[in-house]
Amino acid sequence: MSDIDAIDDQVAAAAFRRLVRHLRHRHDAQNVDLMGLAGFCRNCLGDWVAEASDGALTREEGRAAVYGMSYAEWKARFQTEASAEQLARMQESVAKNQ
Repeated sequence: MSDIDAIDDQVAAAAFRRLVRHLRHRHDAQNVDLMGLAGFCRNCLGDWVAEASDGALTREEGRAAVYGMSYAEWKARFQTEASAEQLARMQESVAKNQ
């Protein structure tokens, strides 16, 4: 199957929930590293959830759905200081998203 839109919504929702559970478990995978490798992070995913809700969720609510807590709480508990190398890798990767 090559068309992503052909995936059944139930299957897609199950895969999405599995991804979110995985990201909640792997809080050691820092957002800056996710951005550096893939050009998206938990914040992006939460924002996409909010956008897909057609206004039913705010960005903060979408992010909380992904983090399992507020972004501010997750940041205080798990986020580490980003190195110059991580930030440079992230900027290079995000530029590919344009």
